[in-house]
Amino acid sequence: MSFSGTTPSGHEVKMDAAEEFGGENTGARPTELLLHAVAGCTGIDIISILQKMRLNPSSFHMEVNGTRAEDHPKRFTAVHIHYILEGDLPEEKVIRAIQLSKDKYCSVSQSLNAEISVGYSINGVNGAQKI
Repeated sequence: MSFSGTTPSGHEVKMDAAEEFGGENTGARPTELLLHAVAGCTGIDIISILQKMRLNPSSFHMEVNGTRAEDHPKRFTAVHIHYILEGDLPEEKVIRAIQLSKDKYCSVSQSLNAEISVGYSINGVNGAQKI
């Protein structure tokens, strides 16, 4: 139940299931990584946008959580991000940066609405069946 991979940028990511689902709890859950990816993407956007506005928060962190459907595939039905910024930051400019990230720039959050296509191979042979 444990998987690891190396990203194109050379970083290892390890995932595992909880013990009650047959895993050994040696890595993050894929759904946890999905929420972290959304937070990281929007955080990078917001800092970049604020810097272009010549604003530099003295502190910035986020609290992110998601609501999942009860039935399989138990997808996220909502993601809530609480942005916590400190510094000399006009509220209207922070709101603008958050809106731009949410509505225009954050490719991860926009990808949650993506149609996902898949392919497969077994023992080195590409599968022909459409999934």
